[in-house]
Amino acid sequence: MKIVKYSLGQLQANCYFLIDDQDCLIIDPADDAPFILEELQRQQLNLVGMLATHGHFDHVMAVGEIQQSISLPLIIHEKDKFLIDRLEQTAEHFLGYKPIILPINHLENFPPSPRLRWASKLKIIFTPGHTPGSCCFYFPKENALFTGDTLFKEAVGRTDLSYSSKVDLKKSLKKIFELPRETIIYSGHGEDTIIEDEKIYFN
Repeated sequence: MKIVKYSLGQLQANCYFLIDDQDCLIIDPADDAPFILEELQRQQLNLVGMLATHGHFDHVMAVGEIQQSISLPLIIHEKDKFLIDRLEQTAEHFLGYKPIILPINHLENFPPSPRLRWASKLKIIFTPGHTPGSCCFYFPKENALFTGDTLFKEAVGRTDLSYSSKVDLKKSLKKIFELPRETIIYSGHGEDTIIEDEKIYFN
């Protein structure tokens, strides 16, 4: 499996293409649907699924537009659906203007359907704290963990939001740090890191 990272949108959210043969799974579609659709076409990739680590606008704004071209659900934890419902208001608040966001018209809860090609390879780790429905996606064979905004290189996601929880985030980090130390962390913003380095940094 090949992992390709694109930093997209004004907040430079990391969007990941997981590619196996010509099938592509996207983790956090972010905020640039034209770019994503063009890359899929340019590389002749077959989009088979979209997963969201959490429901914040900078990680999912492209989904509605993608769904107009490719009929696939966004798979997200049900506890973050309230963030999808207020996508426009949240984006306007943080960006300072009202962006045009096409509605996300098809959502599915975790776990993903067994029909999804990656379902058997994927371990979903529920990691609330930054948001109530934050999840990390672990691929043991690839030593890869996609953490969204739960954990970054030498930083964690903010917990000063009304629905965030420092206590939950601390518990979630404990779960993450039980993974093998060589596990590569692909976070929602910024550079990659590894469990061993972050475990030392936060302990």
